Amino acid sequence: MDFHLTDDQQMVVDLARRVARARVAPRAAAIDEEGVYPEDIFQLFKEAGLLGLAVPEEYGGMGMGTLGLVLAVEEVAKYCCASGLILLLTRLPLAPIMLAGTEEQKQKYARGIAEGRVRGAFGLTEPDCGSDAAAIRTTAVRRGDHYVLNGTKRFISGTTVADFFTIAAKTDPAAGSRGLSLLVVEKGTTGLSLGKQENKMGVRGVPVTEIIMEDCRVPAENLLGQENQGFKTVMHTLNSLRPVVASRGIGLAEGALQYGIDYARERKAFGQPVIEFQGLQWMIADLAIAIEASRLLTYRAAQFVDEGKYTREYAHFLSMAKTMATDTAVRVATDALQLLGGNGYMKEYPMERFYRDAKQLQIVEGINQIQRNIIARSIIDRHLHW
Repeated sequence: MDFHLTDDQQMVVDLARRVARARVAPRAAAIDEEGVYPEDIFQLFKEAGLLGLAVPEEYGGMGMGTLGLVLAVEEVAKYCCASGLILLLTRLPLAPIMLAGTEEQKQKYARGIAEGRVRGAFGLTEPDCGSDAAAIRTTAVRRGDHYVLNGTKRFISGTTVADFFTIAAKTDPAAGSRGLSLLVVEKGTTGLSLGKQENKMGVRGVPVTEIIMEDCRVPAENLLGQENQGFKTVMHTLNSLRPVVASRGIGLAEGALQYGIDYARERKAFGQPVIEFQGLQWMIADLAIAIEASRLLTYRAAQFVDEGKYTREYAHFLSMAKTMATDTAVRVATDALQLLGGNGYMKEYPMERFYRDAKQLQIVEGINQIQRNIIARSIIDRHLHW
């Protein structure tokens, strides 16, 4: 494996770093406090050309793949995890379209996302099921040239600004996972509405709501791939997004640790900066080791996705990256907060925001307990070789 970034990949890092430091960092506290989608940050990413990083060039994107998106998200999440999620949402609702959609669907939605003309949301989780995608209850019944959808999705990110929703629904409810299909539902469709906006603990800059579908009529041409064949596409979508979620964790961890170190250089106790105490130095070293290990796992996972290796036999590698990086984010945010002492608990300092934001990462795109199930199953079934 080549551990060196290409010139184009380094260009992405440099661009995202400049944008994040100059424009995102000064807005991070306000974005969290207001709990409103930061339209100015989206427009900033649009102007910088960051929205099309993972979109192939033939659809108007930069063609930098998952690794390119990972590199950019990492830089942004150092200062604002919610802004990193804005970039992630350029891929999540689009992934099923790229995996199973027609050429016309790809041209419409991929090009729209790359150019910043449309935004999407991915509707999978429901009030009674999250990780168990086969248990969803939303139904889609074919009636002539339309499907009629009924059901409710919950905890869906980006809905308040979405122009389309990639929805998982049962077209054959009795068939379990073999009866799942995916459809694109556009904003303004009759029978489609949003529920309440949740009052989140962290990552408050990207609101989440319910998606409510009541006799929602969707053109049959909006079906992605074959009817009843959507479960594999859902799994491949989630697998392929693991490295991007992981990159949010890496960036957050880097930002939290750097802030803690900078503070510890200035904070004094017993007549010297607290950074000089060996106990804290060892803690900093351990956190840095965890971050670097997470980065290597994540970059490799992103490379796997770009090579088309996101199917079942590679899922454990992707789950390892997501689990390690997001667990590390929580660990770093917790320990780095200690470097500030009592001030770490105060809202005027960013550390408590890092702490709140980090917890979300262990839950989204498959909770880390499910990731461990995937990894363990692969070991037991001998898919994992050392």
